[in-house]
Amino acid sequence: MAVSNDPGEPVPAHRRLAAMLREEIVHGRIEPDRPLPSEEFLVREYGFAPEDVRRAVEMLGGEGLVYTVEGQGAYVSTRAEETGGG
Repeated sequence: MAVSNDPGEPVPAHRRLAAMLREEIVHGRIEPDRPLPSEEFLVREYGFAPEDVRRAVEMLGGEGLVYTVEGQGAYVSTRAEETGGG
């Protein structure tokens, strides 16, 4: 995964992260019913704010690409297969 978290970017951080995760899902690099990288990992490894991670996951949930399990995190939806992932 490669994503820029440059504050000078014109696209908001949560949208950049959502686009990166969407690409991973659609290209099958994260398969259906497999977890997304954790919020902690995305914050630590890429420098995103926790709020940006949550907003990105919410965006993908709204698109039907991910679902969340309380206390366990976000997972790729089987709908991702319909969009070319998995």
